[in-house]
Amino acid sequence: MTAKFTAPAAERNKQPILEVLKRVLPASGIVLEVASGTGQHVVHFAKALTSLTWQPSDPDAQARRSISAWIAEERLPNVREPLDLDVRSDPWPVSEYDALVCINMIHISPWAATEALFDGAARVLRAGAVVYLYGPYQINGRHTAESNAAFDATLRAQDPQWGVRELDRVVAAASGRGLELLESVAMPANNLSVVLRRRPATTQRA
Repeated sequence: MTAKFTAPAAERNKQPILEVLKRVLPASGIVLEVASGTGQHVVHFAKALTSLTWQPSDPDAQARRSISAWIAEERLPNVREPLDLDVRSDPWPVSEYDALVCINMIHISPWAATEALFDGAARVLRAGAVVYLYGPYQINGRHTAESNAAFDATLRAQDPQWGVRELDRVVAAASGRGLELLESVAMPANNLSVVLRRRPATTQRA
């Protein structure tokens, strides 16, 4: 039985996400991907953005095996083996990075995980580094589509701590940890790309 898994949603969204990443990520450096899942995203991005080194991670052992299988199949020299990283761990088992990518994690984890994501990003990212988030969000207290409202209800039925987050609340949590919003980009299937940047230490708020 193969360790490699394929998620249909990742196949659908990997190219639209890549188009945004091409524009917002640095030309070179090391990118940490948090909650890498199957590994489809990181190998797709690494094949297109070869001047970047990619560090996938996931707290789930089965996911890490899938990521490793994808890396082995694609034989990509710019992707490292996945790390066992839970955003709520302190400290993270990583050093300095030039960007952070996190896709479809915030709505399928407790709110404390979002706060921990930003706490960790503030510790391991260099000043000026980009944080890229992808997923569904509420805007001004409202879902952007009926399908997102239904999805939110399904998530909360599975776990009351999960759910589609309010964008302003996410941005406020990021801002309190030294990350400023650069832009949000409408994406297919009623999702958003949210691009943040770590402020230089001299301008970070208390």
